[in-house]
Amino acid sequence: MVDKKIAKILNEIAELLEIKGVAYKPKAYRKAALKLEELKENIFKVYEKEGLKGIDKIPGIGKSISQKIEEYLKTGKIKYYEELKKETAIRQIITYYFETKGVSLDQLKKNAKKREIVYSRYTKSAKQLLELAGSARKAKEAIYKVAQWAGSRNLDYAIETVFKKWLELDRLKPKEIIKKPYFQGNHMVWSQTRKKWYVIDEGGQWLEFAGEEKEIEWRTIK
Repeated sequence: MVDKKIAKILNEIAELLEIKGVAYKPKAYRKAALKLEELKENIFKVYEKEGLKGIDKIPGIGKSISQKIEEYLKTGKIKYYEELKKETAIRQIITYYFETKGVSLDQLKKNAKKREIVYSRYTKSAKQLLELAGSARKAKEAIYKVAQWAGSRNLDYAIETVFKKWLELDRLKPKEIIKKPYFQGNHMVWSQTRKKWYVIDEGGQWLEFAGEEKEIEWRTIK
């Protein structure tokens, strides 16, 4: 649906403006995106009937944003959005890298102000990754792969790690996560032959489990 596509772009514009550090505008774009999603009539039909005036009549969508919606309906693109993606490419990469580390954009900004994170230290490596990947989207995809691979092994990683792993990105796989059963701290095993659970005590003896399934504790083993 064209409404959802445009709403998605408007939300992404809001995110890019936040990354850029622009105040107030992100809220307006998100509000406009929400109004599009709530429309009972397809936005294209609204435009066909009344043109730009029809879009202007929708509560919560300002003139500047309605013009961008019209541009998309006419061309399938929004020039402002494309320019914003290019302008914020390096910041997108740095922001996404920290997101994979569990640091939100708001926290990143706060830490940068406190000098707990020196933002400029990451600019050079982000720029190099952008040149290597060819786009912010591909750079973020590469960071995601490295983050999943490293995280499953409890390894730390930097943007530079992506350079080192670039030629093997397609082979990087998260370590398989296995869950094993325990009862009161003792490991358990399932006997396929007897169709029963057994608890292995400290002495290595197999004791038939007489409890309920809900008493079994499943621990994640990486």
